[in-house]
This record gives sequence, structure tokens and C-alpha cells, in this order.
Amino acid sequence: MPFREISSKMVEARVTPGQRMFSQRGAMIAYKGEVSFTPSIQGGQGGIGSMIGRRLAGEAAPLMTVEGDGTVLFGHGGHHVEVVELSGDTLYVEADRLLAFDGTLEQGTMFMGSQGGVMGMVRGQVTGQGLFTTTLKGHGSVAVMAHGGVLRLPIAPGRPVHVDPQAYVAHHGDVRNKLSTALGWRDMVGRGSGEAFQLELSGQGEVFVQASEEKL
Repeated sequence: MPFREISSKMVEARVTPGQRMFSQRGAMIAYKGEVSFTPSIQGGQGGIGSMIGRRLAGEAAPLMTVEGDGTVLFGHGGHHVEVVELSGDTLYVEADRLLAFDGTLEQGTMFMGSQGGVMGMVRGQVTGQGLFTTTLKGHGSVAVMAHGGVLRLPIAPGRPVHVDPQAYVAHHGDVRNKLSTALGWRDMVGRGSGEAFQLELSGQGEVFVQASEEKL
């Protein structure tokens, strides 16, 4: 595993010759060895076409290419960090949640409206996260950021999980999402903020939620 959790807010990555990783710009805290950091043009596998698509979608966080031989400490803004291991599947994650990830992973963009139709589009407007979500596919590790820590919730057939859209961080597996309304839901749980939207995830997989409604 290229990432080792140093604390709840910091990870260490081993960089080896001939391999690369990508990190959010400004995420490097310290490093040892011969390591270089350069602005990423393509931002992971997927080529120029994938990069242009993410730019047009507004779902492309500024990235750095990390190469060389050494170790690097990553952290950003004091946010909590969670390491996700992918074994050939796809991680769906908001671009600004990405701290660092393996360069072997194929990066792309998914239109959220394609899952849940119009309600999928509404989700982007309600949460302020946009209509598109970054995808990372393949075998490798991803370090994601969140406010107040991350909780992993399993999603099983016939047992969908409902989350606050603003607490959503990422998900992976064979999962579909849709935005549903629940008038009075906030009042029933005593929060009374007036919000009446839930993000419903169904299928087989896992969803990551943060212990806060704050944006990064």
C-alpha cells in the first residue's frame, strides 16, 4: 500500500522510480529523498480527452504529478484523511475531496444526472458539488479528505442507505444513487434546518460519509 496513515489528518506515501502518483496542489507537507512535483496536465490516466471533459464539467481539481525516489507526507487544511483501496472497481468522489492517488488509476468524470435522471441533476444544485463526479478506476490507493472524520457504511441489496447529500464524500461498488425528498425529515430528527433532501444509494458497495455538513 503506497499510503501509510501517520495520523487522522496526514498520510505518508512511498514514491519509487518509474512510478508516479498525483496529489492536490498544496497537499505536500514534507518529503525525504529525490522527489519532484510538477503541475499535472492530464491529471492521471485517461489522456487529454478525459482532462478536457473534466475541465468542461468543472470537476477537475488542480493536481501535481509526484515522481522520484523517496517518501512524501500529505495533508491539507487540517481535514481528516481516509485511505481507500481499489481492487479493479471504481470510486466515485468529489474532485475537491481528493488528497492523493496512485498514478495507475484511470481518472474520468461521470454525469450525476445519468443516475437518477433529473433528480440526479437536482442533487448537484442542492449540494453545490456540481452535476459531475470524478471517477477513479483500477487497482490502487486513494486518499480522500473530509470534515470531522469518515464513516464507511455498507450498501447491500434490498438495504439502501440514505445520507445527507452534504455529508456525502464518495462511494464505490455496483451502486445507484438518487435524490429523494422527505418533507419534515429534519424536524423529525430534531435538527429543524428546513432541508428535505436525502441521497439514496442502493445496490452492492460502500458509501463514505463525513461527520459534518461543511464543504471543503
